[in-house]
Amino acid sequence: MKWFHFILSHSIFVAFCAVALSFQTGQLLHVDIPAFLYGFIFFATLCSYNFYWILSRFAFSGNVPVAAFLKKEATGIALFAISSIGLFICLLMSSVQLIHVAIAVLLTVVYSIPLLPFTFLHFTRKAGVLKTVLLAFTWAYVTAFLPLQKDWLLMSSADVFILTRRFLFMLMLCIIFDNRDEAVDKIRGLHSLATDLKPNQLLLLIAVIFIILFGTNFLSVNYGISLAQSIALQTSTIALLVVYYFSTRKQGYLFYYFIVDGLMLFSALTTFVAGI
Repeated sequence: MKWFHFILSHSIFVAFCAVALSFQTGQLLHVDIPAFLYGFIFFATLCSYNFYWILSRFAFSGNVPVAAFLKKEATGIALFAISSIGLFICLLMSSVQLIHVAIAVLLTVVYSIPLLPFTFLHFTRKAGVLKTVLLAFTWAYVTAFLPLQKDWLLMSSADVFILTRRFLFMLMLCIIFDNRDEAVDKIRGLHSLATDLKPNQLLLLIAVIFIILFGTNFLSVNYGISLAQSIALQTSTIALLVVYYFSTRKQGYLFYYFIVDGLMLFSALTTFVAGI
């Protein structure tokens, strides 16, 4: 099972999940997405996640010598380099606009700022709510906006509908991870929704997100989504709530990096099967 652990621990699985969500966007909105754009999204996700984990481990590595750190993180650094090359090649071969890519890069950089080893930037570690919302928006941007290959002003009501639902879906996933990391984040001085909101406030937020996702799904048939796909989306919404319930109990590594992340793949697979 070492290979499976490698795929999960080095963000390869989550990169496939990003591609799956992008495919779901194209299917629900009837958009043909070029293969190289899928490649770009895969490598961009792989690159950004490995970049973040390397930076995170370096930021909290203490007095570990740089040479020892680089040796320890050699695999992650190699994946970051390889994915950067793949990202660049796919970018050249795809028709995605550079301004849209620049925004995605900017979102990733802004999210990583609290980890930079500069004291004058440590105030950003207190932006807990913004951090979680930013990550959810970045996921929505990459998997629901980039695949559309259009300008913001040209987005239809169906595009906005899918983009909004994707943001809320990812926000709930981010909250699950925030809850898991709450104790560690407090020790490191990092803030998130889980550290900044009281338990009852966080539960209320989860309830509101679920109600919006569940309720608005009944409107999906008005945006060109078939009844079967609407049922599939509703199934994913219910599965999301069930996984959140189990996340409130002590869970292991596989639960978070396969089950929770896997909800993205599950959602895409259900709508794909429903669309056959």
